[in-house]
Parts: sequence; C-alpha cells; structure tokens
Amino acid sequence: MPERRRLTTGVDWIQFDTTPEDWKAQDPQLLRTMLGQLHLIRAFEERLLQLSSQALVHGPVHSSIGQEGGAVGSIIGLSSDDAVSGSHRGHHQFLAKAIGHVSQGSLDLDALVDTELRAVLKRTMAEILGLKQGFSGGRGGSMHLQWLEAGALGTNAIVGGGAPMAAGNAMAQQRAGTDRLTLNYLGDGAAQIGSVLETMNLAAAWKLPFGLFIENNRYAVSTNADEVTADSRFSVRGQGFGIPSWRVDGMNPLAVHLAMQEASERMRAGDGPAIVEADVYRFFHQNGPFPGSAFGYRTKQEESEWKARDPLDRMATELLALDLIDEAGIKAVRAQAREAMQEISDEFVEDDPEHDGKQRIVPDLWPDPATVDDGIRGDASELSELEALEPSDIEGEWRDVKFVDAVAEVMDRRMGADDRILVMGEDVHRLGGGTNGATKGLVDKHGADRVIGTPISENAFFGFGTGLALDGRYRPVVEFMYPDFMWVAADQVFNQAGKVRHMFGDNNTVPLVLRTKVAMGIGYGSQHLMDPAGIFATQPGWRIVAASSAADYVGLMNAALALEDPVLVIEHVDLYGREDRLPEVDLDYVIAPGSAAVKREGSEMTVLTYLSMVHHSLEAAEETGVDAEVIDLRWLDRASLDWDTVGESIRKTGNVVIVEQGARDTGYGAWLADEIQRRFFDWLDQPVQRVTGGVASPSISKVLERAAIAKTEEVVAGFEETRKNWGGRA
Repeated sequence: MPERRRLTTGVDWIQFDTTPEDWKAQDPQLLRTMLGQLHLIRAFEERLLQLSSQALVHGPVHSSIGQEGGAVGSIIGLSSDDAVSGSHRGHHQFLAKAIGHVSQGSLDLDALVDTELRAVLKRTMAEILGLKQGFSGGRGGSMHLQWLEAGALGTNAIVGGGAPMAAGNAMAQQRAGTDRLTLNYLGDGAAQIGSVLETMNLAAAWKLPFGLFIENNRYAVSTNADEVTADSRFSVRGQGFGIPSWRVDGMNPLAVHLAMQEASERMRAGDGPAIVEADVYRFFHQNGPFPGSAFGYRTKQEESEWKARDPLDRMATELLALDLIDEAGIKAVRAQAREAMQEISDEFVEDDPEHDGKQRIVPDLWPDPATVDDGIRGDASELSELEALEPSDIEGEWRDVKFVDAVAEVMDRRMGADDRILVMGEDVHRLGGGTNGATKGLVDKHGADRVIGTPISENAFFGFGTGLALDGRYRPVVEFMYPDFMWVAADQVFNQAGKVRHMFGDNNTVPLVLRTKVAMGIGYGSQHLMDPAGIFATQPGWRIVAASSAADYVGLMNAALALEDPVLVIEHVDLYGREDRLPEVDLDYVIAPGSAAVKREGSEMTVLTYLSMVHHSLEAAEETGVDAEVIDLRWLDRASLDWDTVGESIRKTGNVVIVEQGARDTGYGAWLADEIQRRFFDWLDQPVQRVTGGVASPSISKVLERAAIAKTEEVVAGFEETRKNWGGRA
C-alpha cells in the first residue's frame, strides 16, 4: 500500500466574529462614527436609485445597499495615506474612504454633515451623474470614482482589473519605506479571475503591504457562486499562495473592523499580504432599483432573511444596548443623512420645460463637449528642458557598437541618473542581460532591487508597473519578452494603463515604458513574433516609438523615459546584432515626439517605414533605381507622428508607400493609410500603397515563415508596382 499523509499549508485561515465584550471594549466615538458613515452611505445610495428611476443617471447604478458594513468596517481604521482600490460596485468603498478623510475618522452625530463633507458628497454625486463638478469632471461616473488626496486610487469597471495596479501601489509604498498599506476590493467574480490570482502570487512572493478585501455577496449578475466554483469560501484562495485569511460576517461592521486590524498589523509589519473575506448581501439587483427576486434568480424569503441582518440595524441595536444613543438619536441621524442627500441632488436637477411632471439635469452642469478628448495623453512639455538633438547633427567622434549594446547602455545611463527607474520582466536579471542581452550589466551595477525578475505572469507584473507609475515616485520599464504576450495582459495594457489618464479626468500621469521586440525570421512561430504597432496605434493613451539605429534608439528611449505617458518601445531582433555607431557624448539627448527622420531624400515616392524595414527600403531604392524619399517615422502613434515631415514629402512626390514587415490585417499601415488619405488626398496621384507580410502569422517552417513576412524583395516589388501606377508627377 502507498504511504499517505495529509499535508497542510501552515497558513492561517480564520473564521472571525465578535463577542459582547468586544463591543463594550470599543471607543464609543468609533462606534458612533461607524453608525454615521453607514447612514450617510445608505442615504446616498437610496437617493441615487431614486434619480436612476427618473432616468437622471446615465449608465448603470450598481448600488451597494446592504454591503455598507464591509466597506465601513474595513476602512474606518485606515489613514488618509493608506490607499484603497475599489470594485465596479464601489460607491460605498469610495464614500467610506472619502468621509473618513474629511472627518479625520470622527463624525458628530448631532451635526452629521458639515460644509466640507457636504462638498465631498456633492462632488461624488456629480461624478456619478457625469457632471463637470465631479472628481474626474464626469468622465469616470459610477464605476470610476477617484480622489487621490483621500487615498482613493479609483474604482474599476473591469472585474478584478484593479488588483494588479493596487499591488503596484503597495509595491511603491514598500519601496518608499513607509508603513502604508493598499487595500483592493473585489467580489466573488473577481476571486476567480487570473489577474487576481497572479497578483496574489506576486504580492506574497515580494511580501507587499497589500490587502485583498473580498465582498462575497454570493452573486454575479444572477449566477450564484455555488454554481461556478467548488468552494465558494473565496478566502481559501490565500492558502495556495501562503497568504493568511480572515472570514468574517460583513453585516457586522465591528467584526470587519477588528479582523482588518489583525490583517493590517501583518501588512504593516512587513510580513506580506492578507485577505479578508466578508459575507455580505446586496439588497438590490446587479444594477438599478429592483430586488433580485424581481428577476427570478433569488427568492423573497432569502432577501428577507438577509435584510433582517442589515448592518445599519446591527449597529443601532448594539449602540442602543450600550446606551451610546437612543431611538430618537438614530432617527435623527437617518433624517440628517437623507435630508443632506436630497438637498445635494436638488442642486443638480430642475423641472424639465419640455416634459410636464419630469425633471432634468441642469444643462449648465454638463461638461463642455469640446473637452471630450482632453487628457488622453500629456502635451510632452516635460521634454522642453531636455536637450533635443538629431544624431545626424552631432559632431565629433563616433564609436562602433552593436545595436543591442546601445539598448543596455542608454538604460544604464538613465538608471544611474534617475533612481526612480526600475526594470521589470521575465529573466531581465539573468542570462547576462536577459534573453537577448538588452539588460546586460544592469543588475550588477544597479542591483536586483531595481532590475527585477518576474514570474511568467504578464497580466500581473505589467499591472504592478502601472500601479508604480501611477504612484508618481517611480518610472517602471516593463519588458514583454515577445509582443504577442500583450494579449495575455490586454486588460492591464489597454483597459487600464492606456485609459486611466483620460478616464479619471487627467488626474493621473502614467510614466511607464513597455519594451518588446519583433522576432520575425528566427523560427519562433505564430505566438512569439508579431509586430504590435498596428494594435497599439488603435488604442487610446499610448505613445509608440520604433528605432532603426542605435543613435536613434538612445534619443527615443530618453524621451520615452521622460514622458508622463505610457510609451511602447518596439525593438527588432534583426537590429540587435547589427553593427552600428554611437556618438562619443553623454547619452542624454532626446528625440521628441513629432520627429521623423528623412533617411534618403527623393522626388518620386514617399516611403513611410520603421524598424528594420528602414534598411530594407533603402536597399530596395538602390536596387530599383526609384528616387524614393525614405522616412523613418520613429514615433508611430497619431499624437506623436511627424505629420509635417510626412505632409511635406507627400506634396512633393504625390505617391506613398507604407512599408512594414508583419501581417497585413493587423498591420500598422492600415491605420496610417486611412489617415494619410484623409489628410493629404488632394496631393495623391494614386491610392496609398502598402508593402506588408501575408495574412497569416508566420509559421515555424523556415520556408513558410519567409513567405509570410516582408523583406527587401517584397519592398522592391512594391516599389515597382507603385511606379507603374503613378500619375507622372516625377
């Protein structure tokens, strides 16, 4: 018979509750403040549902009525310097943090809403209504509530999407040597999501002061948790990652508070993350003013049983038993909260002159439609104090260098000058500089705490990088070993890092660099070699650079590291081993956005290209004898592209060829061709031509891979086809 023995994780998993003695032992003012916060949040949500029923709220209203005890209990012990990251059902989380900030953790129940608190509640309601007085100018709305001053990092509409960034914020606190912690709120749905589990793993491995607060309300929209998971006690997830966990009755705010106190002690002591799971219940449907039973997925009996455990009633009962308030006092608190919310909301609405008996939002309170695109990215003014130089204008001695060594050199230079810069990625700290040598020497010179090897979990470690960048004290450089891996991290790359600045009303900057390489031609197959430029060019918020020479790479990377926007830096394996040159100067110059380079002047056609295809285009021009003006775009995104240089060339030649190596359908040139024909149609003698690879992703087979990508031969064919069709201007 095999020998068997039961294994244990050795990690605490605690069911937590209060006793009567716990209630007696608490500071009376703490308990009174809890009651006040609960009533303020409840009254706010009730008024919001009333506005929603009048069609005055555009979009969903994910009310937290019934779940307030978890938010109030978990946040009341935090300071303003501690951070919280909320879920899509996050009104109560945001309000608990905001109320705690302005009241300094203490409310006067006899004068519940003072001037400062009223202003905060008004800004919150304005934001949810989409009005310009809101914290983010109405851009964030119900699911994107942020107030950085109060430590409210932002609620997040993507289930589980906030966890990696919140952990990145905790990483920033840890690196800065503070005792602050970061708490991420998530629900039963997010407890199943990969980004959350990846975050648990990394937070535990790096012992971050990071808490996961799971509001287990048992339902997604209408699906019960027991239908979709084998164990719906979601704090059990902590066992697999060495994270201690507490399970607590979320309808008991004091129990939540005391459990969070224990978890916080662990986090502040440097022992790593903690999980608190609170059993709660939303009294209404996923969205709107109706109960779940109205949609048939819950029974009225179930709802009635949970409402009998209302956290507001629990607090009132306990305070009455302790003689800390009387029935009249409780009614007065409730009345003050409801009156304040009514008065606040009345400032936003008026009678609708076009519909008798109805109300509308006061028109002057809406944001100016002309500002719709403001804040997608910065204006790059942060580069104005830096030395902008074209490598071709640098005089003096130059030295021979391989392209990949220039990649490492400029990073070394910047890390030496700016200790905010961190490098993160798979194997960046090993193998003598990662898998290609691009981080060569960095760990030896700058240490493993700044050149950080990560597990294979792009969604998590890229999100950590975004959280670090949003903190403002660090400038992370994240490497994706291959660009196809962006799809693993697509939520964090596109929904989070790319959108966060605009989504929160330009309250944030995102100084983040993402490095990756195009690997076509080396046999790594369909999932390791794509050119990501075409995908990123269609995503808001990102800047994109792609250098064809070592000297250009230095200037572009310096600019990328100085910008307050996320920047994708694309490299190419064909360039890494290329013999190149760098000027014998300090590698501090920048090549700013809007700086394309004319690599060959010509009069017959304008060739727009980047990366290794610059060299293939130059070769094709010589081979065909076409007088091509070859422009290395260098900055590829719409906001950063040098439209002046491009336009001047098109007006001269009348013919445009966009040259890229990768697949046609996902290629960068599709977007660029459309934009050129919109901007310069009157100067074109023929449609914009494209040289690309094939439709399919390149295969492993050497022959099929070559057939799927573009090189000099394909560029030659493209030039010849264009020459057949031009209108004779040349």
